[in-house]
Amino acid sequence: MQGDSAVIDWLNKLLEYELTAVDQYFIHSRMYEDWGLTKLYERIGHERDDELGHADLLIRRILFLGGVPNMAKRSPMNIGKDVPAMLQSDLDLEIHVGNELKEAMAYCESVKDYVTRDIMLKMLDDTEVDHEYWLRQQLGLIDRMGLQNYLQFVA
Repeated sequence: MQGDSAVIDWLNKLLEYELTAVDQYFIHSRMYEDWGLTKLYERIGHERDDELGHADLLIRRILFLGGVPNMAKRSPMNIGKDVPAMLQSDLDLEIHVGNELKEAMAYCESVKDYVTRDIMLKMLDDTEVDHEYWLRQQLGLIDRMGLQNYLQFVA
C-alpha cells in the first residue's frame, strides 16, 4: 500500500523521538543501576521497553505504507547529572513527544488515515497516562519527601 508521504514523514519523525527516548532511558537506567537505585533502574528499564514497542509500531506502519524507516536519526539527548535532573529531562522528552503525537494525529485525521491515528493514540495514552504521569509523581515525591528520603525509597 502506498500511504500519504506526509504521514510517512510524521511516522519517521516520531520514530526519531522514540529511538532518542530509548537511548536516553537506557543511559539513565544504567546510571541508576550504578548508583544502587534499583527501583528506578527497573522502572526506567520498563519505560525503555515501552519506547522500543512504540518504535516497533512505527516501523511496521511505515513499512506497511510503503515507506522506509529512518533508524539513523536521533534528537539531542539530555542526560541528567543527578536524579531530579534525570527525571526532569525524561519528563521534558515525554511532553515533547506527546505534543508531536497530537499534531501528527491531527494531520492523520485530516487525510483520513484513521489506522495510523489510532496507533498514535495508543502511544499518546502510554506517553501521557503512564510515562508522563509517573515522572510527575516522582518529581512531586522529591518535593514532598526531600531528595534524601526519596533516594532511600527508590534504592
